[in-house]
Amino acid sequence: MRIQPRQQILGIWQSMISACYRDGVWLWGGRAGSNSISDAEQLLCLLYPATEIPTLALDRPDDMADDVLAALRALASGPPGDPDFEWLLERSGPAAVVGEALVGLLETYIETYTDIGGDPIFAAGSYLRTSDESGLEEQQLAVEVVDSYSMSLTLSIASLGFLRVFLGFVRAQAYPEANQLNERINVLTGKISHRLTAAMIGLLRSFVVNTIAPGSTVGQTIIGMLNQAELPTGMMIENINRALEPVRTQLRSDVTLAQTPGTKLWRDDMLFECGWSWGVVQKAGALDDYQSFRIAGQEGIGDPRPYLYFTIIALDGINDLTSQRTRKLDLLDDTQRKLAESLQIRWYLTQQYWSTVARFGPGRWPLEDIPWRTSDGEESDYFSAMVSAVLIQDLVGRTANEDDLSRAVTIFDELCRRGRITRRATRDDPAVALHSPGVPLSLVGTEKAGGVLLQWVVADYAAVLLKRVLQAARLSGDVTARDRLLELAKSIMDHLHRRKMSGGTSDGLWDYPARAFERIEAREEDALVSWYMTERMIECLVTADRTYRSLPLRPPTMVNRAVELLNEAEHLLNQEWLGVILDDTSGKRQALEDVEQQLDRARTLVDEKPGTAVSIATMALIRLEELAYARLDATRSF
Repeated sequence: MRIQPRQQILGIWQSMISACYRDGVWLWGGRAGSNSISDAEQLLCLLYPATEIPTLALDRPDDMADDVLAALRALASGPPGDPDFEWLLERSGPAAVVGEALVGLLETYIETYTDIGGDPIFAAGSYLRTSDESGLEEQQLAVEVVDSYSMSLTLSIASLGFLRVFLGFVRAQAYPEANQLNERINVLTGKISHRLTAAMIGLLRSFVVNTIAPGSTVGQTIIGMLNQAELPTGMMIENINRALEPVRTQLRSDVTLAQTPGTKLWRDDMLFECGWSWGVVQKAGALDDYQSFRIAGQEGIGDPRPYLYFTIIALDGINDLTSQRTRKLDLLDDTQRKLAESLQIRWYLTQQYWSTVARFGPGRWPLEDIPWRTSDGEESDYFSAMVSAVLIQDLVGRTANEDDLSRAVTIFDELCRRGRITRRATRDDPAVALHSPGVPLSLVGTEKAGGVLLQWVVADYAAVLLKRVLQAARLSGDVTARDRLLELAKSIMDHLHRRKMSGGTSDGLWDYPARAFERIEAREEDALVSWYMTERMIECLVTADRTYRSLPLRPPTMVNRAVELLNEAEHLLNQEWLGVILDDTSGKRQALEDVEQQLDRARTLVDEKPGTAVSIATMALIRLEELAYARLDATRSF
């Protein structure tokens, strides 16, 4: 199906309002119940596209599009008898009430996930699992994960951007009641900024550098995954260390805050890996300058090695810190800028590391040897999708090599086939487990919080591929590669569209995998919306919007063709002007002036839209030929 970001996001918004807003009350929670991550995902389904796509903005009520207001109009009704809604509706209209309603939702979220001491709560809660599906104790539900830090970072940035612009509208209202809303926004902004700082600290203390002896089991696993050319072990170790030396050097010199304990980066004979663990790492250094935050000094229990899933989640969150909107609105204070610089260094080095190992060696990439095997010996197509995601994220930040993108097309296509997205699943097909129940990740260290090893289950395989395929399409400069990527994106969207929920209170939201795979048995909880998956779909649609807003491809052959047609048209136009007398007021003069305007327009488009320039130049040539034929025909009549 065709991906239409704006229309599909508006459809999701309409479904959200039907599912979440009843009798003036917002309903939190979904399939997994309420927790700090799920509720953040629920809010991001509204705020993320509203702050990333200008035509969906909710922070400028005077400019809100009619279809946007129509999708969210139920929010303008407000709780019965609420005076804040009534005066705002009367004075400023329903679009302003939608903005005020979002302020109220953010206040509720911050109040719910802040403890009595004022510290933000990042508990993963009901998203955590045990291998035997037994219930969790209170101390286990309180375990914090990188997903919560990253989602809070993204939500905080989106919320601060929304509040900054909406506050300008509120201050412009010349009536006393606006002062109360003004004060609410100021207080809320401070609390969200506090949460943002805490989330950034959590991400810093969850970053890990793991040094590995080449002769160990872990070292041999890494070497085996990277040694596609089957070189001698000694030569492989030397080649790996040479390729990763720039990353190693900068990790030693620039990564100082919350440094991973016990690393041996100074030993050039050791292998290493870097990224984010599932939570604050065991013995992670405290941040003495931020002791007013509980998370700056709390003891970590996270496994001191990178997890691919949490690394991707962290990279995506940190990416929002460096966005153009964040800089333009000046959303970070001095403290946050310092933390952001430290996170950005880790963001850059992590991408460099995984991009290097994914493409290591002169022949076949390790990434092309599907499935990817992690350093603990686990292997899955999902891990290949994760490494592909880091590779594409790295290519977004620098000039992409067309060969890299062409090879990525083949990898994405293979992952879609293996994941039964573009191929039919067979009876008892193990690949279906990638989508439901998902891939379980053991959170090593959580046994210290309650005696039981907890798991984190990831089931967003298709959404991960869709987002990265769309990003790759935006980067590609090759017409054939981009066409293949966009066609693949449509196929993945077809698959995900089939998984939309139909009927009931969650109609139009995600996720119902039983509709796409016959072997999956529907469960009772499947009738409830998964904000985890719905938020991923929103991310994909925002990525599609960015891809479509980029300039179309400009192949040199098409540019040359446009220039050739323009040169011929200009020459013929000059010939026609030779036969026009100075005071000619005939239709021919007007026709030639119209052609001249067409050619001027075509010349301005040659570099950005050469195909359009070709079309305009062709139309001009046709008009010039008509004038020439008319002149010739008139000559024959004498």
